[in-house]
Formats: sequence, structure tokens, C-alpha cells
Amino acid sequence: MTTTETDCLFCKISAGQIPAQITYRDDQVLAFKDVGPKAPLHELVIPLRHIATLADTTAEDAALLGRLMVVAAERARESGQASGGFRVVMNAGADAGQSVHHIHLHLLGGRALAWPPG
Repeated sequence: MTTTETDCLFCKISAGQIPAQITYRDDQVLAFKDVGPKAPLHELVIPLRHIATLADTTAEDAALLGRLMVVAAERARESGQASGGFRVVMNAGADAGQSVHHIHLHLLGGRALAWPPG
């Protein structure tokens, strides 16, 4: 299933239509706390521009994808989790567990994380 901007949960959060605990925002990226955290630190880092899944990205999205990673690292440092370690995960498609079709990184930390994750 593909989500459009008009019915996308994360687009509505970035537009301020749905409340969220926002931890970071700039002109390209938004980070906010996950409503169902799987670790003491569990934030979602999303682009403000709607892209449904990683499979929909192109070479033109390389800088934006890099920006998502940089923001995740900044949030890990600011939350005090960078020195102990943290995980960044992006699910792509339903079989991978993507439930909101707007690309996003899961930033997880604050406890030992098991491997393999899936």
C-alpha cells in the first residue's frame, strides 16, 4: 500500500496537524519520540518531503538521506547515547515491517540491543 501526502500520518505530524514530542526540526528533517518506544531512546527521524519508501528514492535523494543519518547521530549525542552505542534502522516495505509509508529512521538506544533484530 502506498500512502499519499494527504493521508500520511508523518506528513500530518510535520504539518502540525497531529501532536508529537518533537525533538528536532530544520528545513528538511523532523525528529520526534516514537509513541510506542522499543528502547529508552526511540525517536523517528523523517524528511519533511513525502517519500513513501526507500525503494522510491533516487540519486537526487542522496543528500537528504545523508541528512537523516546526520540528524540521527546528532540526536544520539544530544540524548547522551552516542558513547554507549545506538542503532539506526530503516524498514522498507511491508515485509520489512514498514507500517507508515513515509521513509523514516528509527533511532534506538539507552540499553543493550539484541542481534539479529528481525
